[in-house]
Amino acid sequence: MSQGKLKIIHYLNQFFGQIGGEEKANIAPLIKEGPVGPGGALNNGLAGLAEISKTMICGDSYFSENLAASRAEIKQMLTEEKPDLVLAGPAFNAGRYGIACGNVAEIATELGITVISGIYPENPGYDLFKQYAYFVETGDSAASMRQAIPNMIKLVKSYFEQGGKLGSPEEAGYLPRGVRKNLFVEKRGSLRAVEMLIKKLKGEQFETEYPMPVFDRVEPRPPVKDITKATVALVTSGGIVPKGNPDRIESSSASKYGKYSIAGLDDLSTAEYQTAHGGYDPVYANEDPDRVLPVDTLRELEKEGKIGKMHDHYYSTVGNGTAVAAARAYAREIADELVNDGVQAVILTST
Repeated sequence: MSQGKLKIIHYLNQFFGQIGGEEKANIAPLIKEGPVGPGGALNNGLAGLAEISKTMICGDSYFSENLAASRAEIKQMLTEEKPDLVLAGPAFNAGRYGIACGNVAEIATELGITVISGIYPENPGYDLFKQYAYFVETGDSAASMRQAIPNMIKLVKSYFEQGGKLGSPEEAGYLPRGVRKNLFVEKRGSLRAVEMLIKKLKGEQFETEYPMPVFDRVEPRPPVKDITKATVALVTSGGIVPKGNPDRIESSSASKYGKYSIAGLDDLSTAEYQTAHGGYDPVYANEDPDRVLPVDTLRELEKEGKIGKMHDHYYSTVGNGTAVAAARAYAREIADELVNDGVQAVILTST
């Protein structure tokens, strides 16, 4: 670390960077002198210890749609500035913003620079990039800014006062990073496990050394009463989109999904459809998109009277690297629309 007042670079999106809202989401990365927006409060809280010398700002849409270029520009900026620490956000539950902050953290880590950020635990940026930053937990919206900023300041102070080190998430106050560290302890693992088990059986307090992830348990729905009268929809995580990928769904870590009309279509032609997925060989899907999204087969079943009808729209995204929290959010939105449209059954295809 440098001598004297320590140097911090702060990353913000176009909104918190005070450039504009969604209409300015396509701006390329730029640098402003000193703190901007929430950086002012962060800077005041760190007075005498460190200062935000410059602020990097990039539009959320630009970052997600020009990922390679954005990462290259951010890396060049950080390489030139050589900060002691990078701050990002807080991003709350803004998906594109959270993923951008995570990418910045990954780049900074590659350069040997520590990153402290703030994020809502269900933001896909946390799930995808938690190992690259110390994320302070925030609420799901900017309404929790007053709590997020002091917590970030506290963590930054602890980091610098402890010589660039932080204790465990429980001790220091950041979200678990999924990083394992070797420790030397007096009791071997088998003995500690038995002691924890005995405490659990007695109903006593104990703390696990390896918290297990929480998996969804989805109850099966009852069968469709009469499939010959049901409206059936197609949803895919295989990335089938109209030619040219008009919604620019990312090939990995998708930040969106698309809704497309197939009204009157009996077949997905290779001239009009393709896959945007980057996690499997696209050759066979591009040769015949029906291999991933079986419009042709479902249309045949419709004509034969084996299903009532095929829904006029299908939904598509990319499952490759997409965070569980993001996928869950897409599912809720898609399901709400399908229910409102009177759909009784969904065929979900992958790759």
